[in-house]
Formats: sequence, C-alpha cells, structure tokens
Amino acid sequence: MKIKAIITGTTGMVGEGVLIECLAHPDVEQVLVINRKPCGVTHPKLQEVLHADFFNLSAIENKLQGYNACFFCMGVSSVGMKEDEYTKLTYTLTMHVATTLSRLNNDMTFCYVSGAATDSTEKGKSMWARVKGKTENDLMKLPFKKAFMFRPGYMHPTPGAKNTLKYYKYMTWMYPILRGLFPKTASTLKELGLAMINSATKGYSKNILEVKDIVELASK
Repeated sequence: MKIKAIITGTTGMVGEGVLIECLAHPDVEQVLVINRKPCGVTHPKLQEVLHADFFNLSAIENKLQGYNACFFCMGVSSVGMKEDEYTKLTYTLTMHVATTLSRLNNDMTFCYVSGAATDSTEKGKSMWARVKGKTENDLMKLPFKKAFMFRPGYMHPTPGAKNTLKYYKYMTWMYPILRGLFPKTASTLKELGLAMINSATKGYSKNILEVKDIVELASK
C-alpha cells in the first residue's frame, strides 16, 4: 500500500517531525500540507496549500480529495486559556477538518496527535484532558476506514528540525534517562512519524496508542 497523506501542523515541532519521516519513507508517495503560513520545505513528494481559516475549508475542498491518510498534528497549549476557547481551537477545529476529510475520502486512515493522560471519560478535573478525550471519542465515530489516537509523552526532537521548541535544548540531555528509567513516558518524534505511517499501511490492534504502543508500532 502506498500512502497519499495530508499533514496539518507542519510549522510546529510535531508536524515537522512527522513530515520529515513521510518525505523519507518509501511507502509515502505524496504529501499535502495545509498551513496558514509556508512550512519552508521543498521536496518532489510535497505540495502545500496555504489556507487561513480551518473552520471553513470550502475554498480548498477540491484539493483535499484522493488521499488515504491524514496525520493531524495541529494543536495549542491550554496554558492561560479558558475552556471555551481551548475547546474551539482543539475540539471544534479538529472535528470540522476531520468531518470534511471523512466526507471527501472514504478510504482514509486518520491519525490524531492527542497526549498522555487524555481523559476518555470526559469527566475528570483536568480541562485539557477532558477536551482531548471528547475529541478522541468523536473522531473515532466518524466514517474513516481507520482512526488512531496517538498519546505521546515526552518526544525527543528530530535532529536538524527547524521548529523544535526552544526550551527543548535544556531538556534533551534527559532523554536517555527518561527512556531508560521510564520507557512508558518517552519516545522520539521519529518513532511517532513511523508509527503513524505504519498505522496506515499495517494497522494496529488498538485505536488509542500510548507511548509503548507508539514505540512498538514504529518498529514494525
């Protein structure tokens, strides 16, 4: 199976890491990135669509057809946000994009970057975890061929990537320690990208993937 993938969030650290793996992988033959601003990457496999309003995709729907995977890597921090604002930018935006893609591509595998400790019950005390949990739950109800929710913890950045968060330079030294002592909490961005690709080509036994599942699927 060859993948034609749509990737969102490639101007951020996670999306850029996933894009790097897709462009290097022989099973990925075409990549479309949708961004508000240019990602600054050129590659024979890569096409880019610039679009400002992710709550209204009608102007670019004709460019979103013919794809069999979406790696949804957009996301915002909940720090300093009220629940209604975070819900709009996390749940409402994601569901709008996903609903549109499920209508246009009935053979699509949808991969969503969520987060460790996401609350599937939607009833816990943590606001961000409830919102992410509702997002996961409703994404899995859409008529995709397959839908996988990825819950990474610490993600070791890809060497040479341009969009690595600045504070990571103070943390990367801890990665070997985290991986050795707490393997269920740490993976690499490379492993996340490979796991997403493999979920589309090979599937997985679970719809919700914790760190240990991400590492396992990446090695298949």
